[in-house]
Amino acid sequence: MKLSTKITYGVRALFDIAYHSCGMPAKVNDIARRQGISPRYIEQIFICFKKADIIKTVRGPKGGYLLDKKPEDVSIADIIRAIEGKIELVGCKTTTAGGEEECVVRTQCVTAPIWNELNSKVSDFFDSISLQDLCLRGKNLGIERDMDGKFVYHI
Repeated sequence: MKLSTKITYGVRALFDIAYHSCGMPAKVNDIARRQGISPRYIEQIFICFKKADIIKTVRGPKGGYLLDKKPEDVSIADIIRAIEGKIELVGCKTTTAGGEEECVVRTQCVTAPIWNELNSKVSDFFDSISLQDLCLRGKNLGIERDMDGKFVYHI
């Protein structure tokens, strides 16, 4: 099993906003530079996050992206669901001619309970980790906050 780059880059980009932006709008080019991700790819991922109300856009010269929720209220599972939908490592259903999903061996399946339990445990694990948790990990790793140009003082 492997998580998609869309998910891993999405988590990194949202961590970047939570960790580096200090409540100010974050520019895609700054996120891309710090995280080593293509700005165009970040923009594509951010479409999913905007639809899920995880981020919002601020327009104008000092604009960019802001979290629409507190970092402690955004879990890794929220990020995955925004990009991929339901967290499901194993899906046991097939589509019937009528368009309804139905398990092929539903009356005799011995593995479905195992897959359902696995899906639930993975989902619970990702629900237990928030962006705030990642920020604390970043701080513990000694990652310096990049706040270049965030504050301009005039005397």
